[in-house]
Parts: sequence; C-alpha cells; structure tokens
Amino acid sequence: MSAAAGAPREWPDRVALRFALNGRAVDAWAAPHDTLLAVLRDTLGATEVKYGCGEGVCGTCTVLLDGAPINACLTLGVHAQGRTITTVRGLAAAAGAPGTAAGDMHPLQRAFVAHEAAQCGFCTPGMLLTAYALLADHPHPTRAEIRTALGGNLCRCTGYTRIVDAVEACVRARQGGDRA
Repeated sequence: MSAAAGAPREWPDRVALRFALNGRAVDAWAAPHDTLLAVLRDTLGATEVKYGCGEGVCGTCTVLLDGAPINACLTLGVHAQGRTITTVRGLAAAAGAPGTAAGDMHPLQRAFVAHEAAQCGFCTPGMLLTAYALLADHPHPTRAEIRTALGGNLCRCTGYTRIVDAVEACVRARQGGDRA
C-alpha cells in the first residue's frame, strides 16, 4: 500500500459556489457538508426556504433545481454549483408568465390567494414550487394527478382541498376557462 493510499484525505474547509438564484448570479462559500437549505437561508438570506423536518419527508424546504423540485434539506449545497435554483420568491420571474412584471405574483400564487389555499403558510412555498413543476411538465393534470404530485408536501392546516382547487383553477385559467 502506497503512502498516498494510506494517508488521510484532506477536505477543504470551504468551497466557492456560483449559481443562479431566482434569475440572479450569486456567489457563496459553503463547507462540503452544508446542505443547500443552509446555504440558501444562512449564507444568502433566502428565508423563504423553510426548515421543516430535516429528513426530506415534509416538503417545506422544496426549491427548484434546474426546474425540478428537490428537498433542500437533503441536497448538499455544492450540488448548486453552476445550476439554477428557484425559490418561491423567484416564481413569477421563473415562469415568464404573460402579464407578470417584476414583483407580480405568479398565476399559481394568485390562485392560492383566491382559493384561500394557505392558512399558516408554512408549507405554501413548497406546495407552490411543486405545483409549478407539475404544470411545467404536465400542463393539464387531473385532480388525482395534482394530489399525487403534492403528496410529498405535508400541510397540517388546510386538508389539501383548497390547495388542489387552486392548482385546478390555474389549469382552467391557462386553458382560457375561468380566471384563477
């Protein structure tokens, strides 16, 4: 066995990261073991990303990584390098939705308000981002498909009916039906 093979591996204390956060390039330093949740909240001040269970079962920390919903509590921050992260704060900009200007709400956010789909609001960012990703991949889901897609996001207040109603209203509005 060579000396190099038996030598302890050294890890850097911090790693420089550069990625897009809500459409804006950001730079951050992170320890190799820091979660993306910690990098977003503690380093970059993105407090709209919530800590829930820390085990990936509640969906409260959901963000979009290159458009796909992930649990930021289970993802290492170094995985953001060179990627695109979207939080609920960047939802309207990420959508490029017609009629959304800077600071406007995304149609899903407006539907959540109109249908009173948020009570305490703790789960709402994860619900919105998961629903957004669903509609990006599957623009006309059934009610059952919406419920299945949101299955990884826990809500203790709403009973989910109004959340699913809001997503359905957004789908109908996209199809030219009623307004969300």
